[in-house]
Amino acid sequence: MPAPLVTVIVPGRDIAAFAPAALDSLRAQTLTAWRALLVDDGSADDTGRIFAAAAEADPRFAVLHHTEPRGLGGARNAALDLVDTDYVGFLDGDDELTPSALERLTGTLAASGSDFVAGAYVRSRWDGERYAPGRIQPWVAAATDPERLGTTIFDHPAASANIVAWSKVSRTGFWDGLRFPEGVAYEDQIVAQRMYTSARAFDVIPDAVVRWRLRADGSSITQGKDRLPVLRDYLAALRGGIAVLHDAGAHAAVAARLGLILAMDVPPLQEIAGTHPDPAYPAAVRAFLDELEALPEFSDAHVDPSLVAALRW
Repeated sequence: MPAPLVTVIVPGRDIAAFAPAALDSLRAQTLTAWRALLVDDGSADDTGRIFAAAAEADPRFAVLHHTEPRGLGGARNAALDLVDTDYVGFLDGDDELTPSALERLTGTLAASGSDFVAGAYVRSRWDGERYAPGRIQPWVAAATDPERLGTTIFDHPAASANIVAWSKVSRTGFWDGLRFPEGVAYEDQIVAQRMYTSARAFDVIPDAVVRWRLRADGSSITQGKDRLPVLRDYLAALRGGIAVLHDAGAHAAVAARLGLILAMDVPPLQEIAGTHPDPAYPAAVRAFLDELEALPEFSDAHVDPSLVAALRW
């Protein structure tokens, strides 16, 4: 085996039904010089045994076991402390890499010299028989298409829409002093905006590098926004990401985020709020909308006036 070029951090808790596909997507990479740190985050099912069997069969896999769950942020942070390769990326244990993902991502960074590269991704939905990948969504394409090498958040504000950790590969040194928040959901969003605002330069590529699984049983955190604690973490992440961009003076990126949040994130929350039994839920959504409208970048967000009117429910 060649010396590993990139470490992929794969956290998971109780994902035994999905972990084999994630590990197979690593084994199928056209770039074979990878290492994977598999983090069993206090699983009660067979996740830990699946990870251990992978490491026993292939020396490119190594396993960390947490007896108590630390969450995605804590699991990723524990693995980040062990990375010794030139590059590092992430893959959630219920998702899959596309076959050329690592080759394309690391090759782009080698050519550009940038701090990190962000690729596109697709949703993988259950069609009754299997999980089938869909098309690249418009907001993902706006962030990653066309290819841009050595860009910045000031030159490419639409990149701020790509807020997931697992669509990116970075130079490992870029993570010095950068870690995920722990104990909350949606830990990606603030970190992503810190990456955009602190990078000397970053790259974007239009290739779909990850198939993001929407679980058929709705059990993932991102599918649980009807729960008030999840909503609060979600809104805190949105606020935090906007604040990072604003504090960096990336006002066009703030406006881009506001437009996308109002068009994509808020309407489903309003629909839930309309029938939610806890009055604290619609109150939290309304307070968030009031905060967005008070931001100085709101007038530059290119929001359809009819949408703004609909938001005042």
